[in-house]
Amino acid sequence: MGKKGKAESLVTAVNTAEAVGSGSLEVFATPMLAALMENAATKALDLADDQTSVGTYLEIRHLAATPVGLKVWVEAELIEAEGRRLVFNIEAFDEKEKIGEARHNRVIVGTDRFMTKTNSKLS
Repeated sequence: MGKKGKAESLVTAVNTAEAVGSGSLEVFATPMLAALMENAATKALDLADDQTSVGTYLEIRHLAATPVGLKVWVEAELIEAEGRRLVFNIEAFDEKEKIGEARHNRVIVGTDRFMTKTNSKLS
């Protein structure tokens, strides 16, 4: 535990609420913040080549808006690991202030087995 991951992004026209359809303003979109938070959590992990992790829970608070042109970054810390279940505390910032926080759960899975089961929905 205590492993950390970080992810960052520049707010541009393509990751605004207006662009992704989650709102009408040109500010960093909450769905994009959620994706960045998941990305930071995955960067905290060092898994075997035949493993990956999947998100199972994300409770997010988007605390402040960020305009186009500013950088945002997210820091995820692994705070609990029980078997295959992982729990992260996550904080997000822009160049001026803290903009978000979250609690995120992931589960470690075997890549092939997971995809075989998922793709069985197609038949």
